[in-house]
Amino acid sequence: MDFMSLYRDCNLCPRSCGVNRLGRGANGREGFCRENHQLRIAYIGPHFGEEPPISGERGSGTVFLTGCSLRCAYCQNHQISKQGLGHPMDLDGLVERAMDMIETHGVHNINFVTPDHFFPHVFQCVISLREQGYSLPVVYNLSGYQSLSMLRIGAPYVDIYLTDFKYGDSGLARRLSKCRDYPKVALEALSEMVRQKGFLDVCENGNRIAKRGVLVRHLILPGEIENSIGVLTTLFLEFGAALPVSLMSQYYPALPMEDEELNRLLTPDEFERVYTHALDLGFENLFVQFPEQNKDESTHAPSFVPDFRLEKPFSPKNQNPLPKF
Repeated sequence: MDFMSLYRDCNLCPRSCGVNRLGRGANGREGFCRENHQLRIAYIGPHFGEEPPISGERGSGTVFLTGCSLRCAYCQNHQISKQGLGHPMDLDGLVERAMDMIETHGVHNINFVTPDHFFPHVFQCVISLREQGYSLPVVYNLSGYQSLSMLRIGAPYVDIYLTDFKYGDSGLARRLSKCRDYPKVALEALSEMVRQKGFLDVCENGNRIAKRGVLVRHLILPGEIENSIGVLTTLFLEFGAALPVSLMSQYYPALPMEDEELNRLLTPDEFERVYTHALDLGFENLFVQFPEQNKDESTHAPSFVPDFRLEKPFSPKNQNPLPKF
């Protein structure tokens, strides 16, 4: 299949903007993701802030792609998702950088972060790596707002889905991510991911490092606890207690928000309500990111917020890894 042709009349994400992203100048237009066909990368390197079965001891080999098909108002990675920070890179350069990361750092996997608007390049990169003899797991780190047709085309080129399930409330999805259909689309997409790969294998075989399967993330938003309770209830009813779920408390107002509730951090009481609901439902494979009880609500960004203007956005000298799960 000519993957690059997928940039023509682009339907790589559920926005289905139909833009022809191929060509030069006016012939290569930007989609909703604000990207044309030119691959752009913000950072390639080991990352230790994912869930333990993904990061392990040597890190997850992350590839942060510029642009995003969701562009949430509160995005922690707004420098690359909304402001377009990143550098042009051709396919050969991407493969070479990925191989160097594997050889230099011994990462446990290759983790493509928000890859859907550049799926043609990602699919071909995975093929090239496998042709070179690299067989480590491939992770798609996704927003949850995915195209079913692209998930099916991409199934041979992924081993682990690390996917968000952000909203059960369609009104909130519209307000914060401009996609009222998010709950429906995300549920259908997650069902397809589980059909393809099953639940994250470490939850069944007891190994420390994941090789295959699905792990669902949910970020708790301040003032929107009912949304989180609804999401967890839906996930439990649809997929059962064995679904691996990662409950995240790291929300930080990286950008000024119109909704004043979102200009603050999550409170311990809010977290406790959602966490208690997850326990009451009976989730058996729950990864929990507990909030720091003494977290300062000043304007200084906490340690887990990356700065992609730096060569090493997650360097200990500047940014510590995400809070531990």
